[in-house]
Amino acid sequence: MHYDYVMTARKLTAGSFGSDPGPVRYLKVAADQFGYGPKDVIGSPGEWMREVQGLADGDQNPLSISPKGDVLIFVHGYNNTIEAVLTRMRRLRNNLRAEGWRGEIISFDWPSANQVLNYLEDRADGAEVALSLVTKGITLLSEGQKAGCKTNIHVLAHSAGAYVTMEAFVQAEKKGELFKRDWRVGQVAFIGADVSAGSLTETSDWSNPMFRRIMRLTNYSSPYDAALAVSNAKRLGTAPRTGRVGLPDGASSKGVNVNCSDYFSGLKPPAVSDGSSWTHSWHFGDRVFARDQAMTLEGAIDRRALPTRKLINGELYLQDKPRPAFQSEWDIKQTAQYADARTS
Repeated sequence: MHYDYVMTARKLTAGSFGSDPGPVRYLKVAADQFGYGPKDVIGSPGEWMREVQGLADGDQNPLSISPKGDVLIFVHGYNNTIEAVLTRMRRLRNNLRAEGWRGEIISFDWPSANQVLNYLEDRADGAEVALSLVTKGITLLSEGQKAGCKTNIHVLAHSAGAYVTMEAFVQAEKKGELFKRDWRVGQVAFIGADVSAGSLTETSDWSNPMFRRIMRLTNYSSPYDAALAVSNAKRLGTAPRTGRVGLPDGASSKGVNVNCSDYFSGLKPPAVSDGSSWTHSWHFGDRVFARDQAMTLEGAIDRRALPTRKLINGELYLQDKPRPAFQSEWDIKQTAQYADARTS
C-alpha cells in the first residue's frame, strides 16, 4: 500500500486535527484515507524524514539532474480542508508521475479555516506556522545536507501557500545557527500565488531571503484568476497579485514567469465542481501543467527551451507540447552523477 507523508501544523484537540495552529507532527497516511488522525502520527521526525528520503532515492528519475532522488514539498493555500489537501497532493503525484517525473511528494499542511471570511485570519496563521516550516521541516533538511545527503528538495506553493513559503525563508534568516548552515532548496514554483507582485522585486527585503537559498522560482500566472481578482480588490487595487499579473519588472534573475492565459482560456471546466475556484486551482488536475512542472523540477532543460512553453514578445506562455522525443536517451542522470563526483 502507498502512503502519503504529511507535516501538519494543525492543533490536535479531542482526538482530531482542527483549523488552529499547533506543534508540528509528522504523519504517514494510507492512500485510501480521506483524512488523518493521531493514529497516523510517527513519533520520530528523523525516522519520518529518512523514510521519505529513502523512497525518493529509491525511485530516482533518469531525466533529473539531481545526483540522487527528488522530494517535492506541497504547501497549500487558504480555504483547504484536510481532505482537500490530501486530494490535491494525490492529484499532483498522479499527474507528475504520468508525465514522467519520479520522486516523493510530501505536504506541509498549515491550518486554514474553510471560510472565505476567515481569509485574513489565515494570513496570521500562515505567518505563525511559517516558523514551524523552518524549524521542523527545513532544519531536518539542512541536517541531512550537512551529513552529505544529496536528495534534492523542491517546493510547490499554491495561493496563500506562497506567502507561507516566503515567510519561512525570512524566519530562517533570523535563526542564527540555521542562517550559517549551507542548506538550500532546488526549484520553487508558485501557482495562483496570492502575494504582491512588488514583493518579488530584486530589491525586496521580503523575497531576498528566499532567492538567496533557491536555484529557481517559476511563477505560473493567469489574468483569469477570479480569486486573486477578489484579493486585489480587497486591497483597493494597490497590490496586484503575482499569480494574476506575473513577476514584476526588476524581479530577480532567478525568477521566471509562465503566462497560462492562452492555454487556460481553452480549457473546459469539469462537469462537477469540487467546490473550489476553478480559475484559481485548475492546475491540480491538468496534465500540461504537470508536464511543464515535471521538466522544471528535473532541471535538465533550460527554462526558455521547455517544449511546453512558447516565447511571444519576450514573454513565456504555457502550451500543450510533448517532451523531446529522444530525451530518455540523453543519459541525463549519469551525466549529473559524473559531474557531481568530479566536484565533490
